[in-house]
Amino acid sequence: MSREGVGAPLPRKEDERLMRGRGQYVGDLRLPGMQDVAFVRSPLAHARIRAIHVPEAYRDRVFTAADLDGVLPIRAVSGLPGFKVSEQPVLATDKVRQVGELVAMCVAPTRAEAEDIAAAVVLDLEELPAVHDMLAAREPGSALVHEHWGDNVFLETLVDVGIEGALDAPVKVSRTISTGRQCMAPIEGRGTVVQLDHRLDQLVVHTASQMPHIVRNGLSECLGIEQGRIRIVSPDVGGGFGYKAILLAEDVALAWLALRCGHPVRWLEDRREHLTANANCREHHYRITAYAERDGTLRGIDCEATVDSGAYSAYPFSACLEAAQVASILPGPYDFPAYRCRTWSVATNKCPILPYRGVARTGVCFALELVLDAVARAAGVAPETVREKNLVRPGQMPFENITKKHFDSGDYPEALARALKAVDVAAVRARQREGEADGRRIGLGLAIYCEQAAHGTSVYSGWGIPMVPGHEQASARLTPDGGLELRIGAHSHGQGLETTLAQVAHEILGVPVARTRLVHGDTAMTPYSTGSWGSRVMVMAGGAVAAACEELRARAVRIGAHLLQARPEECRFEGGHVVGPTGDVPLEAIARTWYRRPQDLAPDTDPGGLEVTAGYKPVRDSGTFSYAAHAAVVAVDPDLGAVEILDYVIVEDGGTLVNPLVVDGQIYGGLAQGIGTALFEEMRFDARGQPLASTLADYLLPGAPDVPMARIEHMETPSPYTRFGQKGIGEGGAIAPPAALANAVNDALAPLGVELLHSPLTPRRIVEAVLATRAPAETAREAA
Repeated sequence: MSREGVGAPLPRKEDERLMRGRGQYVGDLRLPGMQDVAFVRSPLAHARIRAIHVPEAYRDRVFTAADLDGVLPIRAVSGLPGFKVSEQPVLATDKVRQVGELVAMCVAPTRAEAEDIAAAVVLDLEELPAVHDMLAAREPGSALVHEHWGDNVFLETLVDVGIEGALDAPVKVSRTISTGRQCMAPIEGRGTVVQLDHRLDQLVVHTASQMPHIVRNGLSECLGIEQGRIRIVSPDVGGGFGYKAILLAEDVALAWLALRCGHPVRWLEDRREHLTANANCREHHYRITAYAERDGTLRGIDCEATVDSGAYSAYPFSACLEAAQVASILPGPYDFPAYRCRTWSVATNKCPILPYRGVARTGVCFALELVLDAVARAAGVAPETVREKNLVRPGQMPFENITKKHFDSGDYPEALARALKAVDVAAVRARQREGEADGRRIGLGLAIYCEQAAHGTSVYSGWGIPMVPGHEQASARLTPDGGLELRIGAHSHGQGLETTLAQVAHEILGVPVARTRLVHGDTAMTPYSTGSWGSRVMVMAGGAVAAACEELRARAVRIGAHLLQARPEECRFEGGHVVGPTGDVPLEAIARTWYRRPQDLAPDTDPGGLEVTAGYKPVRDSGTFSYAAHAAVVAVDPDLGAVEILDYVIVEDGGTLVNPLVVDGQIYGGLAQGIGTALFEEMRFDARGQPLASTLADYLLPGAPDVPMARIEHMETPSPYTRFGQKGIGEGGAIAPPAALANAVNDALAPLGVELLHSPLTPRRIVEAVLATRAPAETAREAA
């Protein structure tokens, strides 16, 4: 390991500007002649539009669907058998299908004026029955979100691998488990600034996006203009988490408006729009049964899973992203012989469910890990024993599980053993037996997950969606003074790519990290990419940067050898120098020669020079599998429902860690989000489909006192398929905490007969569950 290369825990170089307030976000852009946009949004979840009344004074400032001539609806299609396509109009046409759906667009010199205009527009709506419960939405006779479908199911899937062989198991445990609907809450909301570059006849769209090239694809389809006329620029992004991995209707509307008006226009999402109209995620329902031997060895899992997908499938694909994955990833890191899972992606009158950090894995981990604790209680064994007996073993690697997921490497039992040792199970159990002076109850919870990351062509091609990853490309260019410029099509929204990709380049070229610059987030300047999602960037873009730098190094060696009057095979590259039999020459001199003294080059010098674009795919592109064991110790007040996290241990294996310091930051941030999922965050709706939280006073996020200083231990089991052995890790920290904390709370309250099976575990839910168990006992005492 070099001082700055792969494995070095360097501080993030981008923090120098970000922590000083020198970042540049969409909201910082100020363009000459720019005007602001506010939208008229539906106040009802389901209604027919009878009329839209625009005051005469604002006729030239308000635009409705009738004005958007030639603009096509957003279509997120899929080739999965049975999938039903939803068409999301950019501005609502005949009816609205969610609260907050765009109905009209208002433009004015300031946002305040645009909002005043929007308030003057009157909607004449005929309210229809709202579909707000995903289970009821599947029943015959339910109101229909899309009438022509005939039902409310985007897609139904079934996987059945010999479940009959498990049905006679001596231990059978069934549970109904569910997760609350959430809103992802990045510090920066969505925003779009669009201008028309008249010189190039090009639409320049500044938008906070994780996947600029995919946004260009969708925008081109909706507007019906060639992609060469569209440039997407994504500057600094203040948190993405999946919310910024979609094409928004607002993007399309503003692009059309800029083309029509000829001046720049801007829309910045406020938090009310974010919470009520745009950013829902994670609402799962599981009916799950585990079959096991008396010692806790699993015989099989049988599950019916329903996911509330909302009214539309967001571009490039969202409606079935969760449910369709549930069936394939529910087995997690466990090895058992029988399995069945049926899933439904259900349309409701809520905003589209979007991918959120961990995507389906958080709900899957919650359901599976809770039912494993239930198996342990039914079998009379410790929760860790059930897991130890069923985890995939390192000797089985590479391993194909029951749904044909290909695990590349790892030692799952070792991760569990380290977590158990770190948390000191015996000491926790002793403390439980002694009891707490304040009446609180102590609980220990475990959760283990695996995360398929860096999904490749072989995984996504079968989905038939508008986004299939192929070779990831990167460009590397030496500057005339020996600095290095890297260009990638993926985008950073907090992962520290300006540092970590410079470390990859340093490993090969020896250029100091401080002298390496990363260009990303601009379709005019970067190679095509499906973007940043699914913990793929360090595997894919890291591999592409390595490939480009290796070719650049080979060209540098040939030039350096000529300058040293030696044959290339006599020379080697070492520490940023080409070293030959009689001396060495640094990269700076080689770059100076190529750019400024071409007369000193050999006649057969590669005319491609010191700029290379190279593509990369892993040896096997079915994905890498990172994983972790989480252990939580909590204190629960059964009278108040308060939960305090006393200790939290994470044993994480992300393969070779390019920058352990950055990885720690990813895990800490993910843990905070996972705690929010477990204990705080829930977007509830009433029977008319009205969201019941519209500000951060209503929608509770964890604060600093709620997030403990977790203890992190790293295992590094290299992937055999990637350039440095690295695996994706960005989603991992957020996946396991809801399951670990729920198991810990249930462990604490088990003596009271309490078992909670819905997240978040709010104080109200805890107190109600405790009171429900106390009531029968009190009734029995009164009867006696």
